[in-house]
Amino acid sequence: MRDSAYFTYPQHDWQKRYEALRASFVERLPDKVVADRFGYSHGYFRLLKHQFRHGKIDFSEPVPEGKSQRRRVTTTVRQQICSWREQHLSAGEIAELLSEDGVEISVRTVERVLAEEGFPKLPRRTRRKIGVTVQRAIIPDSSEVVSLGSLNGQRLDCAGAGVFLFAPFLAQLNIDKIIKSASLPGSKIIPARSYLLSFLALKLLGTERYAHVGDHGFDPGLGLFAGLNVLPKCTAMSSYSYSLDENHITKLQQAFVKQAARIGLYDGSILNLDFHTAPHYGDESVLEKHWAGARGKVMKGALCLLAQDADSKLMLYSAVDIQRSEADDQVLAFLSFWHKVRRGVSPTLVFDSKLTTYSNLSRLNERSIKFITLRRRGHKLLKETEQLNDWQRIHIPHAKRKFPNPQVHESTIELPGYDGVIRQIIVRGNGHQKPAFLITNDCETPVELVVGNYSRRWRVENGIREAVNFFHLNSLSSPILIKIHFDVALTMIADTLYSMLAKKLRGFEECDAPKIFRHFVAGKGAVKIQDGAITVTYPKRAHNPILRAVPWNNLPQKIPGLDEASLKLVFS
Repeated sequence: MRDSAYFTYPQHDWQKRYEALRASFVERLPDKVVADRFGYSHGYFRLLKHQFRHGKIDFSEPVPEGKSQRRRVTTTVRQQICSWREQHLSAGEIAELLSEDGVEISVRTVERVLAEEGFPKLPRRTRRKIGVTVQRAIIPDSSEVVSLGSLNGQRLDCAGAGVFLFAPFLAQLNIDKIIKSASLPGSKIIPARSYLLSFLALKLLGTERYAHVGDHGFDPGLGLFAGLNVLPKCTAMSSYSYSLDENHITKLQQAFVKQAARIGLYDGSILNLDFHTAPHYGDESVLEKHWAGARGKVMKGALCLLAQDADSKLMLYSAVDIQRSEADDQVLAFLSFWHKVRRGVSPTLVFDSKLTTYSNLSRLNERSIKFITLRRRGHKLLKETEQLNDWQRIHIPHAKRKFPNPQVHESTIELPGYDGVIRQIIVRGNGHQKPAFLITNDCETPVELVVGNYSRRWRVENGIREAVNFFHLNSLSSPILIKIHFDVALTMIADTLYSMLAKKLRGFEECDAPKIFRHFVAGKGAVKIQDGAITVTYPKRAHNPILRAVPWNNLPQKIPGLDEASLKLVFS
């Protein structure tokens, strides 16, 4: 027999909501008391009140509760459902197939029949595993080389269409010749050019980790840029990077620097050198600990030596995974590399005091290589400086320099391990509390130029910072394993391509890669293939007039590979 408990402790959900709302609005009970009485959380009860006030809860016709009458399924339909489940089709797919045969049945009914027949549920599958993306585009099983003939008349939507802006510069650098000179390997399905351009496309788009290749893995436009239907998968790219040995990567750098020097990208008279530690989080027994300036501490990582052309600020050399015992001799290893790519050009090397030893400075002097570096100062050296009187003031003609008129004191000194005397320039009044001790074997260059050339060494540090921030040089903890030296070499190539594009953009010639990417490269586009020509159309953007003003006709209008396809860039 029913009594007052039917109203105070309702069993049906609709009645429970009704009685709870009535207790709040009619009986004026506190929300906490009502929520506790009817078993609601305080947040959910506040939501019920909000929905009731705005007419989102209707009690005029309560929803009937209890067991609903099950739909009867014939033996023929039941057998058909079981047959399709044996082919690993989901309940939704089976319901669609039955609907095509004229049998309208719900997904819930299909699931009930499968449960009654003893079939377990299929494991949850993503849309990628099913074979359809969010846009319902068909996903190919694997990457493969495509021909323009097979794509004739097609229109591809590309989320990273900005990479095609770099195609003329890749052709200008003759990337095919670089790959051939480096003897980069390929596979039976994917050639070396497509692998390299796939890696390079990710670098140019500022992709943080190669493990994120899945974000672009189904973009047919990016695949076309690399000469493929889609970019290779993570495991394929990881395996390829580890198939390259140091000989391949060194040849790649040599071939690239030769081609870049041939078209006049490097001056080569003054080169900045600096170490950088790329943090790594793998097995501690693999890598040594080095000082990481960006982190301000000693940590496990790969020690890299980077060289930069002082005039163009372009990276032109990298050496990676250097041991402490090998660090002092890296300047000699770079000199050997430089003589192979720029025979007859003797640069002035600029680096800090910890890059090498005094004995190696003597070896550079024996080879007639000029250098500018710092002398390691101590308390005794600083105390002797206080006794000096004959200082002279100089002017360094740098537009943005905060202290353009420092004081200098010149002398010749002897150093332990260095054969002969060396020129020393003490600089004070340069914005630092302690004076700097420059040493050089260049006794002919005026003191203003020596101090100015060393003061521009911060450019290599800025270049490293840009490589870390935009090209993600420090992202080596990625679960997809990429050979560190190969990653640094790709960073060098991508940095050069961004510089080549920036030089063509009026008003943006000196901008860094992040700004060029943000204004010009990032964004979607439409790629159309017609009669052996590829047309890339970019939507309306604020900076399109600057791109239209670029003399594209003076650059190679083709994409490397792809049957020498012609390229046309259209800016709306």
